[in-house]
Amino acid sequence: MSKNTYECVIVGAGIAGLQAAIQLGRYMHKVVVIDSEDGRSNLCRGYHNILGWPDGVSGETLRELGKKQASQYGIEFIKDFVIEAKKDQERITVKTKSGKTFESKTLLLSAGIKDRIPEIKNINPCLGVSIYVCPDCDGYEVRNQRVLLLGSGKTGANLALTLTYWTDKITFINHDGEVEPSLLKELKQKNIDVINEEIDGIITENESDFKGVTLKTGQTVHGEKGFIGFGGNAVHSELAKQLGVERLENKHVLVDPRTKETNITNVWAAGDLIAHSEQVTIAMADGCQAAIWIHKRLLKNNK
Repeated sequence: MSKNTYECVIVGAGIAGLQAAIQLGRYMHKVVVIDSEDGRSNLCRGYHNILGWPDGVSGETLRELGKKQASQYGIEFIKDFVIEAKKDQERITVKTKSGKTFESKTLLLSAGIKDRIPEIKNINPCLGVSIYVCPDCDGYEVRNQRVLLLGSGKTGANLALTLTYWTDKITFINHDGEVEPSLLKELKQKNIDVINEEIDGIITENESDFKGVTLKTGQTVHGEKGFIGFGGNAVHSELAKQLGVERLENKHVLVDPRTKETNITNVWAAGDLIAHSEQVTIAMADGCQAAIWIHKRLLKNNK
């Protein structure tokens, strides 16, 4: 194989991509992982529902450990952004923003999604610590506390309603977007206050301890914990589209539920890019499962 020819190229070094890299490395395949280091898992300062981490673990820590573990098996990592992918018979070629070209027998797309977070002062240090994104992951963290739901329109309203499972002290700050009358009625029935104003910044203590928000009007609203639900998240499935991979209307990629292979032979997808519950543990499973079937295909093709 030439320097830029691999058995598998993995696009995205998030949780799914790293787990796949580790598994493929243990199969001793020649693999490169191309990542822009701008993934969703970089934002979360604390996952609390992962087996083996009772005190929580940050996305940054998981990525650092995963990269170190994969590197022990000879996996290569390149910081770059893949802008083009094409398939020609048995070869797959990807090109990066820096002008590099890589060829492989198989391709795993695990570029994930990007949450839409408006420009709000001081929000990033709080994410995963005192402001949360996923109710399935972190609803427990806000139980019986005063929560400010920072969101937009329908997405924010529905998330506020979801959080009533854990607390009945919720204020929905509708940063932008409209809420239909039927949803407003449900919010009122659940005693959820609604404030239709743009958020200017987060009030913090010790940098990451959420205490409330300041609005563009100058008003302050106090709370003990925050949740965000702005909607409009970007699904990074442009490469899948280039390859002719089947996608849903929301741009998530369709895969075989068992193998994680797409409708395009030798192209797999895993993690938040595909349609699932957007959980770290599920992304790990996706990456491992995809890697197992990539290995099977490589064995078959090398005979």
